[in-house]
Amino acid sequence: MHIAVAGNIGSGKTTLTTKLAEFYGWEPHFESVDDNPYLDDFYKNMLRWSFNLQVYFLNSRLKQVLDIRRGGKDVIQDRTIYEDAEIFAPNLHEMGLMASRDYENYAQLFQLMSSLVQPPDLLIYLRASVPTLKQQIQSRGRAYEAGIRDEYLSRLNERYEAWIGKYARGPMVILDVDSFDLNRPESFSMVAQRVDLEIRRIAPQRP
Repeated sequence: MHIAVAGNIGSGKTTLTTKLAEFYGWEPHFESVDDNPYLDDFYKNMLRWSFNLQVYFLNSRLKQVLDIRRGGKDVIQDRTIYEDAEIFAPNLHEMGLMASRDYENYAQLFQLMSSLVQPPDLLIYLRASVPTLKQQIQSRGRAYEAGIRDEYLSRLNERYEAWIGKYARGPMVILDVDSFDLNRPESFSMVAQRVDLEIRRIAPQRP
């Protein structure tokens, strides 16, 4: 089974991925952040490095999804292949931080790559307000994220909501991050119950 966790920067994807992997014995696949050669440069100069960053993420996530399907294991993935193309890249283009020819090139590349992969069996979307995102970003203390503006997070939230509103690739669970703390056992227990209920519902439908 392939479970994927989606959500804005700072929504808690890595924390939830880690905890659910430990709870269920799933194999976790994390977003390539610490070894990303473009991320620090991107936050210093988004216009110059946006295309490079998005292509790096797209390539990394395609490899992840192909490895997941070939492996045949129960896997939980931190962020999907769809989010960069549906949310981050078009947002950068709209803000004037990615040239039109680069964005069109990227969009065509995504269409080709996405035709080669299957969607996750279950998508978990973490919905969070900007204050919650800011608090969680600050608490993890990544230097390159220190300058992320509220406006940028708000724009991403709007795109996430639009994407989730039309998501039809498979089953989905929406979790309101503002209403729980994954570091509290009782909160995680409630989240795990919701996820377990959906897994039990979709399990008979799996090929």
